[in-house]
Amino acid sequence: MSDPTTVMSAKPIVLPAPNRGEDLQVRVSAPVTGSDLPVIVLSHGFGWSMNGYAPLADHWAAQGFVVVQPTHLDSRTLGIPHEDPRTPRIWRIRIEDLTRVLDGLDMLEAAVPGLGGRVGRDRIAVAGHSWGSQTASALLGARVLGADGVPGEDMSDPRVGAGVLLAPAGLGDDLTPFAVENLPFLRPSFDTMTTPALIVAGDNDHSHLSTRGPDWSTDPYTFSPGSKSLLTLFGAEHSLGGIPGYEVAETTDESPARVALIQQLSTAFLRSTLLGADAGWKSAVTALEAEANPLGKVESKNR
Repeated sequence: MSDPTTVMSAKPIVLPAPNRGEDLQVRVSAPVTGSDLPVIVLSHGFGWSMNGYAPLADHWAAQGFVVVQPTHLDSRTLGIPHEDPRTPRIWRIRIEDLTRVLDGLDMLEAAVPGLGGRVGRDRIAVAGHSWGSQTASALLGARVLGADGVPGEDMSDPRVGAGVLLAPAGLGDDLTPFAVENLPFLRPSFDTMTTPALIVAGDNDHSHLSTRGPDWSTDPYTFSPGSKSLLTLFGAEHSLGGIPGYEVAETTDESPARVALIQQLSTAFLRSTLLGADAGWKSAVTALEAEANPLGKVESKNR
């Protein structure tokens, strides 16, 4: 991992969204130097906003990435009531938000002082935590099964070359009654999620949406084809040590060391996948395996 560089951040940058009911507000963070910078579009978990996930956004930007964080309609900062007619479609609007960001890269680049001409268009990744991971996975090729079990629309995006899915939801076969009644979109299929991705799961992440247990979050790795890696964090719960923010109340398993490991391995994975810098990823995995008391384990496949 290279030494961090100075980072600039701009918010809110507004992308017009005439059919969304609210224009899309985003935050852009980027290093102050460098060119042909790779891009990470980061989708927040339920209720969060462009202001969350500083432990990831700050780190990735300091390591040479342009990090774009949209505020989805479920954000507490927008205060949209549950009875809003858009609520049943928010899962889909979330995916459209990420596509809108990619469509609006020229506008975003121009809106950030000093960023013009420095954004790489052929090195793009999506990332997400919790609900955000399902949002991001759609651009990687995952689809939502209908009530008849048939996969819905393909919303993948060929501009995306890699993904990082943090504490994702698994298959919809073992949902709790609450999830069945309230979250009909929580029936993913990973059969067509072919884009390379790193899945990060906590082995103590007991979701209230599934009866399966922590291995539910490993389904995107187990059931997807192509090049995938799985980082399983020992003892980690849904916040994976604290990635939603510094000292936030919902972090029940605070662990700076665990967050640092996610920072290190996700950066190495993205550099390997987007930039072809394989040595850093292999070295990071080897170093983790060599530790006497490792914080987790990595497994990979390519099929």
